[in-house]
Amino acid sequence: MKDRKQRSNHPHNSRVDTHSYKNRHIWVWVISIVALLAVAGAAYFASVYFRTKSAVDKTYDPKTAVKTTGEFDGKKKFAVLLMGTDTGALDRTEKRGQTDTMILAVVNPAKKHYTLVSIPRDTMAQMVGTDEFGVEKINAAYEIGGARMAMDTVSELINVPVKYYAVVNMGGIMKMIRYVGGINIRPTLSFEYGGYVFKKGKLTHMGGAGALAYSRMRYDDPRGDYGRQERQRQVITTLIRKAVSISSLSNLDSILTSVSNNVRTNLPFSALQQIAMNYRDCAKNSSSDYLHGYNAEVEDATYQIQPTSELQRISDLVR
Repeated sequence: MKDRKQRSNHPHNSRVDTHSYKNRHIWVWVISIVALLAVAGAAYFASVYFRTKSAVDKTYDPKTAVKTTGEFDGKKKFAVLLMGTDTGALDRTEKRGQTDTMILAVVNPAKKHYTLVSIPRDTMAQMVGTDEFGVEKINAAYEIGGARMAMDTVSELINVPVKYYAVVNMGGIMKMIRYVGGINIRPTLSFEYGGYVFKKGKLTHMGGAGALAYSRMRYDDPRGDYGRQERQRQVITTLIRKAVSISSLSNLDSILTSVSNNVRTNLPFSALQQIAMNYRDCAKNSSSDYLHGYNAEVEDATYQIQPTSELQRISDLVR
């Protein structure tokens, strides 16, 4: 009776217990929802990880594999030869093709900076790896001897070791730009090409075919191939920024499929992971340059000839 009276003297106790129970009940639900979201998020990112790894693994070229252990620790500089082949677009169907685009990307973690150095496609160069001494336009190196010859020829030309490469065909570039929803660019000059009209300085939304037309024209550019190289660098850097944005995740599968079918590289997935983690600050600052030369006619073919002083300048810049 005494206990019953004591409880009856404190009628709010039952309300406190009920309120406490409700609070615990709500927190259980909150914690459960958060846990479910965490599991779902982990599952999603695990799915993204494995899908990405699977796609990137298909781009790997074991024939030109080199040791990458300890190379990408965030302290060492490194260079990658980026090449764009003239296959897969505008009715071009060659199996390997020449490289319309050759850009040496140099990453410098000490300066948190990367540099894109364009090498003109008509540059006269010794083809390194042929049985006999041979001089060709440098864009023929990939067609003759694949990525190995292209890297070795560039390395010999500017006296800088080049161990890594990535090559993409033009059809692949068109698809990737389309899958990321197009890119926005301010043209460096006004011109018409391939049915597209570009106005200097006017922010222009370009789909895959438009961006390809913008980056390919050279004969109507007062700067010739040098002007085209600048536009190519512009398209590449804009595409990279757009491709890694969150908005592109909705088309992730299409992007990954395009990458796996149109890109080849000797950088394994583990190396690309390390680059993404250890060199992310370098992506914020960039500069560009190109190998200057002068035109020369050799046996009815037009070449770009670079003086020794210019080759030394670029060699010093890259190093």
